[in-house]
Amino acid sequence: MAVALLLTVIAGLATGLGGLAVFLTNRTNGSFLALSLGFSAGVMLYVSFVEILAEASDLLSAAWGPGRGTWGMVGGFFAGIAVIAVIDRLVPHQANPHEFAYQPGDAEPDAAFAAPAADSRLLRTGMLTALAIAIHNFPEGFATFAAALGDPSVAVAITVAIALHNIPEGIAVAVPVFQATGSRARAIGLSFLSGLSEPLGAVIGFLLLRPFLTDALFGASLAAVAGIMVFISLDKLLPTAEKYGGHHLCVYGIVAGMAIMAVSLAMLG
Repeated sequence: MAVALLLTVIAGLATGLGGLAVFLTNRTNGSFLALSLGFSAGVMLYVSFVEILAEASDLLSAAWGPGRGTWGMVGGFFAGIAVIAVIDRLVPHQANPHEFAYQPGDAEPDAAFAAPAADSRLLRTGMLTALAIAIHNFPEGFATFAAALGDPSVAVAITVAIALHNIPEGIAVAVPVFQATGSRARAIGLSFLSGLSEPLGAVIGFLLLRPFLTDALFGASLAAVAGIMVFISLDKLLPTAEKYGGHHLCVYGIVAGMAIMAVSLAMLG
């Protein structure tokens, strides 16, 4: 449990690393962002389909039998997708950390976080984005924690992937707050605070489920974790990577993430 909680904290604090962008300029590196988001998606897609769903199926099949276990895995997977999709829809578009400002056709992708606006509007945007990230990170925290309880070695890769995915979210919080207030400390502090909901989600989720945590429930939770990560990858990471770095950089990142995940699982197996 200590290792699982530590990994969840690390993933959450990566949001604060994105906040350190205020020490650079008001521009971000679109190519690096595309590669890192593609890499993150590649890791999460590969580990979800190859490792987590297989483990969930084994646990559920052992508890309920092969037929019911397979259907339980399928149900858990799409339940996870449904949960994160509902959360995503409840967050206003303007405050959603996954709905970045850049659109194809804009003059400078790298300046997406630096669009001119009134200070009050920028501050409101940063505050709403911080709240939205806190909401999004809640199920991600439980996903990381549950995976770490099942297999800490796999959870390390998941932690890296989610941490990479959290860095641009920290940028989305910190840059508008810094531009509005001129305070780097406030901007970075708010980005770190928004990431703390990740370990909070892990602890609350575990405490709520602990009295009922059987092999069957744990298997269903792992299937839901896979669904959450697949949805984040397909609906958020890959479209954003395409916007910032173009199709090829996005694909290179995906392939690199899958390859590293595949090699690490093969070495561990």
